[in-house]
Amino acid sequence: GHSFELTHGLIGGVAIDAEGTALSEDTLDMLKNKDAILFGAVGDPKYDDPQAKVHPEDGLLALRKALDLFANIRPVKLFPELVNATPLKPEIVKGLDFVFVRELTGGLYFGRPKRQWTTSRGRRAVDTMSYSEQEIARIVKVGFELARTRNKKLTSVDKANVLQSSRLWRQVTSEVAKDYPDIQLDNMLVDSCSMRLIQSPTYFDVIVTENTFGDILTDEASTLTGSMGMMPSASIAGI
Repeated sequence: GHSFELTHGLIGGVAIDAEGTALSEDTLDMLKNKDAILFGAVGDPKYDDPQAKVHPEDGLLALRKALDLFANIRPVKLFPELVNATPLKPEIVKGLDFVFVRELTGGLYFGRPKRQWTTSRGRRAVDTMSYSEQEIARIVKVGFELARTRNKKLTSVDKANVLQSSRLWRQVTSEVAKDYPDIQLDNMLVDSCSMRLIQSPTYFDVIVTENTFGDILTDEASTLTGSMGMMPSASIAGI
């Protein structure tokens, strides 16, 4: 009983070819007036040159920032028919069913300064991982609320033993946890999480993490379900 009005726009590699930019202002204005966006792949090997002035992913990042799509929800579920499509033993992945909540509009991808320059001693580059307590609180709240609808267990992933931004992440997460006494909170370092995803992936229920860690860990988790194609996700402004 549903009906949909579909409008098509260019983003990523095809937009660079046709319009010289990964996301034009006209396309972005069109998207701002839509109820939902069905997003396809953006890349192409011909844009892999690190010296290129524009990359397909620039359009995706601009879209997330412009629409404040701060939460990426990515279920990781293995269907029984695909148990042999994963390289892990069936007894390790059987019953696999958890969800990633990844922060999308902060961290290394958007922090400033972000630049590359040449000095008398050679080339240098800097990226900045920056988070405010407000950015952290709103994404972990999404994780806690989602955990309430599942098995009431939330794993927060950080690198608090090294990074100041992760120490703030853990502090704010622990503060927000006081509003969710019914949820079991497990703080885990990202390196430990990456290992446990392979060793005992059924341990997890809901995982919340910052932008870069979430990008890497969700790609790792795609091997658990058989392929990246079995892990669609939604980028949203809140639940």
